[in-house]
This record gives sequence, C-alpha cells and structure tokens, in this order.
Amino acid sequence: MAKVLGALRTHWKKSTFGACLLGWGGHWLYGKHCDNLLRRAACQEAQAFGNQLIPATTPLKKATVFLNPAACKGKAGNLFEKNAAPILHLSGLDVTVVKTDYEGQAKKLLELMENTDLIIIAGGDGTVQEVITGLLRRADEAAFSKIPIGFIPLGKTCSLSHTLYPESTSQVQHITNATLAILKGETVPLDVLQIKGEKERPVFAVSGLRWGSYRDAEVKISKYWYLGPLKTKAAHFFSTFKEWPQRRQAALMYLGPTERPPEEPEEKCRPPFYVRLYRRIRSYCFCSKGVPREVAPEDWEKLKVSAIELSIATRNRQLDLTRTQDFMDICIEAECVSKGQFVYRGSQKMHDPLMCPEGSQCIQASRCILQLPKGTEGSFGIDNEEYEAMPVEVKLLPRKLRFFCDPRMREQLLQAAVQ
Repeated sequence: MAKVLGALRTHWKKSTFGACLLGWGGHWLYGKHCDNLLRRAACQEAQAFGNQLIPATTPLKKATVFLNPAACKGKAGNLFEKNAAPILHLSGLDVTVVKTDYEGQAKKLLELMENTDLIIIAGGDGTVQEVITGLLRRADEAAFSKIPIGFIPLGKTCSLSHTLYPESTSQVQHITNATLAILKGETVPLDVLQIKGEKERPVFAVSGLRWGSYRDAEVKISKYWYLGPLKTKAAHFFSTFKEWPQRRQAALMYLGPTERPPEEPEEKCRPPFYVRLYRRIRSYCFCSKGVPREVAPEDWEKLKVSAIELSIATRNRQLDLTRTQDFMDICIEAECVSKGQFVYRGSQKMHDPLMCPEGSQCIQASRCILQLPKGTEGSFGIDNEEYEAMPVEVKLLPRKLRFFCDPRMREQLLQAAVQ
C-alpha cells in the first residue's frame, strides 16, 4: 500500500489525469444506465397500449412517420431508432416510416400521401414546416387537416416542444415523453400562418416569420464556431460593422383580431338518415341564393415600417384555450438601438427568437400585407427556414391543426385559463 501511495505521489500529474478520466467515465456510464432505464419504462408503458383488446373487425390505426435523418447534425435517425421506434411498434400501431433524403421532399410526399390515421413528424422546426405545408397544399386539405399530428423533437431547434411537452432533464426523456404523448391521445388546437407571395405557392408556419438584422446575424453564428460560447456575441458584434443603424423599411396593411366562434363538437359517428335529410332541407329552404349578401368593407389599417427587425408570430407559444379572439402578433422593433443593446438582445433572441422587447410596437392582427421596396435584398426566416424576401400576404388560420400534447401540459393550460 505504501508503494502504491508513493507511486501516486511521485507521478501526481498522471494520477490526477487518471482520476479525472475515471470520474468522467463513471459519470458517462451512469448516464447511459439512466437512459436505458428511461427507455425500458417507456417501452413497458407503450406495451400496455399494445396489449389492449380490440374487436376483430377493427383495423389497426395507421401511423405515418416523416423522419428527417439529417436533423440534429445527422443524429436524428439514430435517436429515433433508439428512443421512439420501439415505443411506436410496441403500441400496436401500424407504423410506416418515411425517411426524407433532401430538403423539400416532405412537401412532395405529403401531396401524394394516402389515407392515414396519424401523422408523426420526427425532426426539427424545418421538418414541421415542410410537413404542414405539404399537408395544407393538398386539394383535400379540409379533410386531411383534421388528422391529428404528433411531433417527436429530434432537431436542433424545436419551438413546439415548449408548448406541447414539459421540460425534461435529458434528451432521451424528452423524446420518450413526446412519443408516449402520441399514444395517450390528448390534443390541442394550434394556429397556422398562411404566407403567400405574389407568384409562389403558399407556405405555412406554426411559429412565425422573421425579417431583420437579428435573424441575419443568427444565420452567421456557425461561421464563428472556433470562438466557442462567444460565437453568438461575435456574430452580432461583427454584423454591426456593415452599416449602422440597420433598417428594414416596408409598408404594412393589416386587419384587427376576429371573434372566435364556438368550437363545434366532433361527431364520432355518422348521424341517422332522417337527421341528414332534415339538415339538407333546412339549408336549402333558408339559404337566399337570389339575394346577394352584403359584405361589410374590410377596415384595413396602413402603417409605414422602419425597424431593425419585424416579426409576425402565432400565439402557439402562449397558448390560451379559452381565448375569445383570434389574432397573430406583429412586432416592429425600434431601429434606435445601440450596438451594445444589439449584441445583448441578439443573445436573448437565441432562447426566444420571437420575443418582443420593450420599446417595440406590438400589433394584433388576423391578416396583413407586407409590401417591400423594389430591390430589397435579404431573406425571411419562416419557422427557422430561409426564404427569399418578397412582398407577402400573411393570413391567420385559427385552430387549423391539432397536435398531440402531454396530458400534464393540457391540464396546466386549462388551470391557467380558469385562474
């Protein structure tokens, strides 16, 4: 024993390095063990759903998974196979996994997709944006938009996670909780933005649109990877060398919020023949085809915009199930910002990209038209995906899609509404 202690004391540098390496290895192995326990518990819970008896004439529910293997720097495929796929297969669902090979493929596949009972998105914000765009571009989107959607967060940015699932201590727990939430069946309605250019087909978003200097600086953060934790501040700092103050000028027209109609209860089964006949006769007798209905003129508000950044966002992040009005938030950030404030706010926006800081002009609207001056360069960020900046019309589609959520989050939303 004395010889061992003497050797450790003589070679204290190697001993210190070995102790640190041994401690790190033990911590890593303990983390792997905890992850395996989480996976096992989630699979046991999923197996309880798969063991439920169903009538022999009832077909299995079909679930179509759109997986983006390139998400999370190419790790999404492995994360899905380890943490989500076993849960889905044990649940008794008829699972079909569609892997996308290139950007934009999910939009094309959604337009050709046949009937399914569930749509599951496995990826990040970009994958969500592609799937809902392909879904709502379909000719029969009125029927397909009623299909519930599950979201398994596997990407670098997953904005919907904060709305649908509680905070988790590890990535494995977050993925397994999201997958189990699909099996539990609780859903919440989410708003969608329809963004349409002059010539392009419409694009749809569940988070929002950003146009401005903060968004342009965030795109360049990866170039400063060698600065480690300072790369975010560096990207915003160096972007101030181009021109200052940085302005985005446009003309904005918008309509105010609209009243939310009462939500109609879903009919689980087809009504009897005499009920359907009565409804058809009533609609035929009371509709006045000959007399044109007077349409009230739309009260458009006009505004000249000169800002460092403009964002148009849904209320999905601050979801309120009892809201009486439907609207989106338009945030026009003042251009009189010092360089120090710009760098500081840029770091804040990495955690909440659609935040509206003090001193900004906030507008609630149900529809807006953004006119850009000729020769405007730059790009929009639509759900963290890059699109060429152009004049667009943004329309709110309230409660358009239903997403699976953790029952605990739904309960919190209902309790907050009561209070």
